[in-house]
Amino acid sequence: MSNYPEIRIKDIEIEERPQERLERLGSEALSDTELLAMILRSGTKGSNVISTARQLLNSAGSLQNLLQFSLEDFTEISGIGKIKGLQLLSIMELAKRVLLPREKKPLLNTPEKVFQLLKKNTASLGVEKVWVLCLNRKNYLIKMSEITSGIATSSLIHPREIFRESIRTGSTAIIVVHNHPSGDPSPSSADRLVAKKLLKSSKIVEVDLIDFLILGDPHHDPMKLGYCSFRDLGLIC
Repeated sequence: MSNYPEIRIKDIEIEERPQERLERLGSEALSDTELLAMILRSGTKGSNVISTARQLLNSAGSLQNLLQFSLEDFTEISGIGKIKGLQLLSIMELAKRVLLPREKKPLLNTPEKVFQLLKKNTASLGVEKVWVLCLNRKNYLIKMSEITSGIATSSLIHPREIFRESIRTGSTAIIVVHNHPSGDPSPSSADRLVAKKLLKSSKIVEVDLIDFLILGDPHHDPMKLGYCSFRDLGLIC
């Protein structure tokens, strides 16, 4: 690791400056202080960027502790203003997102899995609600959004609202779900009309409509499943 006295960066031999060492030796060869200096880019009058980086690291005590720094913590360091502080805050947030485990998104490749995911949402609901489940290419959930609440007719389940969520999330496929407050998930003529419109629209926007599901209660379902899958019925393919 190189040692940097309190001198200007331009007075350090070129091959020993952080950027040149990074280009020549790779990031693994740089010290924590040098890597921070590369992020900070510049120091202040009377204090070079290496000194600022060293002061920041000393203040935190370790690189790991920097993950908990607030904007105020960063800007308390001489040479770090609001803009640099915000940049550092953003970098630390990215580091946390890489390091910290994220909740695993569910795989929704069967109607049963969708039913298990949403049954708590639909239990004892007195009104119809509509959800769109945006999926990736492997049918893992990207995002679940409630689209409307009321009566799930073709006037309320508009393809524009359904596929807008897919476009926003960049998903390649969706599952549309709504509940029957009666508990009987048997499809009505209105349900069939809605599914037909959505299937037609899915081909236009090139987003796969994996299924159109109606959720109910197994005790009120003639099939004792608690749901009705239009794909299982052969109405979506």
